[in-house]
Amino acid sequence: MSKVVVISSDAMVGEDLETYKTLPSWQKYFRGGAEITGVSSIYPTVTFPAHATMMTGMYPDRHGVFSNMQLIPQADPTPWQWDSGFLTCSDIFRAAKAAGKTTAAVFWPVTAGNPAIDYHIADYWAQGGDDTTEKAFARAGASPEVLEIVRKHKILFEGHEREHPQRDAFGMACAADIIRRFQPDLMMVHPANLDTARHESGVFGPHIGRALEDLDRWIDQIGLALEDAGILEETDLFLVSDHGQQNVCRNIGLNVLFAENGLIRLDESGAVKDWDAWCLSNGMSALVFLKDPSDRALYAKVHDLLKGLLAEGVYGFSRIYTEEEARLEERFGGPFSFVLETDGYTAFGDFVTRPLVRRLTNSDYRFGQATHGYLPRFGPQPILLAKGPSIRENAVLHGNHIVNEAPTYAKILGADLGDTDGKPIEEILR
Repeated sequence: MSKVVVISSDAMVGEDLETYKTLPSWQKYFRGGAEITGVSSIYPTVTFPAHATMMTGMYPDRHGVFSNMQLIPQADPTPWQWDSGFLTCSDIFRAAKAAGKTTAAVFWPVTAGNPAIDYHIADYWAQGGDDTTEKAFARAGASPEVLEIVRKHKILFEGHEREHPQRDAFGMACAADIIRRFQPDLMMVHPANLDTARHESGVFGPHIGRALEDLDRWIDQIGLALEDAGILEETDLFLVSDHGQQNVCRNIGLNVLFAENGLIRLDESGAVKDWDAWCLSNGMSALVFLKDPSDRALYAKVHDLLKGLLAEGVYGFSRIYTEEEARLEERFGGPFSFVLETDGYTAFGDFVTRPLVRRLTNSDYRFGQATHGYLPRFGPQPILLAKGPSIRENAVLHGNHIVNEAPTYAKILGADLGDTDGKPIEEILR
């Protein structure tokens, strides 16, 4: 059986390939392999739910991850869905371990605490106070051997834990050393520099070329590590992505309107005292939660308010899905009651006080010059490149889905993912 290395370059799209194909790592590691453009994502097109799909082969209505963020209305900042416990199904790491394989992950979302990952640096960071990089990664599943690698490279990371490209430079250096030292059968790593570049400066422009050059260097690091370990020829190398982005013009805080309609109560300082309904931003979509979902009068009140706002046509959303409609039409389910889909140029915020409409800033990935979270059929689409002993030569396709990626890795590894929504991508396999 081949080994599998998956590099998920967050927000990489088909339009990036023209530039990427001029760079050394494509020439060396992907030329002559498989290429798929027009790969569909899931709804919502945000990183943690998408990466949950990419490692489980399940849509969100089955894997349970509804956002990057947890639902904690009073929290500032809102904590993320870091932990593997947010998944309600199995994943490729557990399937690989059950098949007797060794596993590794660096910055792959929704994996903190996953016992099936042998060599692990979770998508997580120190949580303030007296917390440290090493304490945080150890708490999220890093072994003493992996912490040695963390210590070697942490000068790249500390002080820049949430910044790109520094965070990715650290992660990719660690991933390369994990490959050299442990030669895992499955490695999944997630650099997010392209995503950040698009959030900060828009979907396309010169900044994307610079971000692709960074990615090229990091992929070369991984390739050289495979060569140093003597396992390049037995490794299937994948470059995939989770979603695209679209440019936005404004940021609207629907919780402001909830507060003004008595659904959120604030104290004199504007902090949340209590709430009946809460709007959690997913960038260009928003989830509406009810504190008591069984309260039918509250459900009707919030639904009527949302329908009235939609009819006015100025509040940034073009469609109200009930949870049942989202589940049926988009395979998106969860503990929310409604989903609001963007009008195509508006992002949503979580703030509760006026002004209702705020200028775009880079303070949060959801509020930059471009973002995502919208329906997956819109905007630039993700890609999949692959090359290795299990991959057909020159297999060029258009159209597939990220739900099929984990079943493909499982087939290569001889692992059983069980009853997944996705299927192996046979067209690219020998």
